[in-house]
Amino acid sequence: MAVQASRHCLAAVRAARPSALVFASTTAPFADLQNATIISAALRLPEEMPCQDMSGSTRVGLGALAQLFRSSDGEDQLVVASDRRHARPGSAQELSYGAGAAAFLTGEGDLLARYLGAQSASLAFVDHFRESGERYDYFGEERWIRDEGVLRLVPKVVGRLLQGLNVAANAVAWFGLSGAPAGSDKLVAKGLGIAPERVLPDLRDTVGDTGAAHGPLLLASALECGKPGDVIIVASFGLGCEALAFEISGEARRPAVGLADALAERRAETSYGKMLSFAGELRLDFGPRSEVQIKAALTQQYRSADQVLGFVGGRCAACGQVQFPRLPVCVSCASSDIQAPFPLAEEPARIATVSADWLQYYPAPPLYVGLVQFDAGARLLMEIVDASANEVKVGAPVRFAFRLKAHDELRHYTRYFWKAVPTS
Repeated sequence: MAVQASRHCLAAVRAARPSALVFASTTAPFADLQNATIISAALRLPEEMPCQDMSGSTRVGLGALAQLFRSSDGEDQLVVASDRRHARPGSAQELSYGAGAAAFLTGEGDLLARYLGAQSASLAFVDHFRESGERYDYFGEERWIRDEGVLRLVPKVVGRLLQGLNVAANAVAWFGLSGAPAGSDKLVAKGLGIAPERVLPDLRDTVGDTGAAHGPLLLASALECGKPGDVIIVASFGLGCEALAFEISGEARRPAVGLADALAERRAETSYGKMLSFAGELRLDFGPRSEVQIKAALTQQYRSADQVLGFVGGRCAACGQVQFPRLPVCVSCASSDIQAPFPLAEEPARIATVSADWLQYYPAPPLYVGLVQFDAGARLLMEIVDASANEVKVGAPVRFAFRLKAHDELRHYTRYFWKAVPTS
């Protein structure tokens, strides 16, 4: 999710080369391996660019954005927040949690929105927590969280922000609050004097509570709904409060694919058992074919990192043939050692052949595999995902998504690769 959100963000500014990348999450795949570096490799960003992981609170998504603004020297910097929290089956959290990601590029020049300022507070008011190594969050009583935590702290923080900016509450066009019980945003807005119609939809019914990503998603929603001159206030609650203010500048740097587009592409899952299985809450018996342990070759992953993570093939300098993987010998003219890197993740392509495999283990059978023909000339056997049977057909155009390839349950290592997604 973080890679996909970042791709949409960077696509809006083709010439941007971020000078730093910050990844914010409370559920990052690795505890002792920098997740931001994997994201950077998938985005093909320069290896000299510093990367940083941030965690510890669901308000870290807005916190990371605020930190970049406070320390920014005008260079383009990328911050992406992504969360996929686990909920105990049958719990209230299972009904409210969602998974999502949002990415923002900071910088100067023609901007989508102008950063006005931020205000933060850190307070040891524990609304929920999850001990290291535990799978599920533990929550306090909702009324206590709302009345003693949110309604006492958030209005003070947002009020100080408005006062410092000399902005009246009735001048706020959009207000959003994440990390608080349902309905808290309207109560906070009322206390501040912000009109109820200016409170952003909380996304709980369409996306769910996405943890660290929720504040940034609310900001994205406001940027999509608003017009130039609108003032946006977005706040996150969690062991304190983070509040940021922006003014929409124009249409520059607006991503081609935004929150509304992502919601329009959603697919309903009606099987509760399937949902539990995908979330890792139900261990189904997939039979002997699933009993395969493949140790990740970390040495080969390092040597081919640009190909595996960045989806970079090769283009022959002699005949122009594009191929993947990039090999010492050209598959067309047999010339040796003259292939230049050729990124494929954004290249147009179509399905050339397709098969539905019902025998090989796959958590959501059938496994669709087929040859994908790139307009640039490469042809590659790939998994085809996120499509119904009538969408997986020869000639269908595809885009490419960075996805989980396999999880080594013995060593607890997750591998990623690119998969084809039909777009017709």
